[in-house]
Amino acid sequence: MRGLIVNRLDYGRIKKYIEQARQLRSINAAESEKLLIELESAQIMEPQDIPSDVVTMNSIVKVSFLNNNKEVQFQIVYPDQAKFKEQKISIFSPIATALIGYQVGDEIEWVVPGGLTKLRIDQIIYQPEAAGDYQL
Repeated sequence: MRGLIVNRLDYGRIKKYIEQARQLRSINAAESEKLLIELESAQIMEPQDIPSDVVTMNSIVKVSFLNNNKEVQFQIVYPDQAKFKEQKISIFSPIATALIGYQVGDEIEWVVPGGLTKLRIDQIIYQPEAAGDYQL
C-alpha cells in the first residue's frame, strides 16, 4: 500500500467541516480524530496533479468487503450532501474515512460499526480531478 494522497482543496474543506461538526457536536470525537490523523499523514497535492486512481471527495468508488465478498458502490460527499438512498455517503462515515486518499487496488483494514473489516478499492467510476472538475 502506498501513502495517502489528498487534494489541497479537499484537505481544507474537510478540516473546516470537522471543525464545524465539533462545534455543533454532530461528530463523534473518536471518528473526527481518525479522520484528522488520516489527513495529517497524507501527501497534499494540487487538484490537477492528483492521479486518476486516488479516491477523492465526490469520487464514485466500487469496493469489495473482503470479509464477506460483498461489493458496493457509492459516492463520497460532504456531510450536507449525504443521501443514503442515492448511495452518497458522508466523509464522516467510517467507510469514507477509511477510503479517502487511497488508490485502486489498495486494501484497507478499518473498524466500522460492525467491527473490523477489510476493504479493497476495485474501481473509481468517477473522480472529479480526472474529469477536470476541480472545484467540486
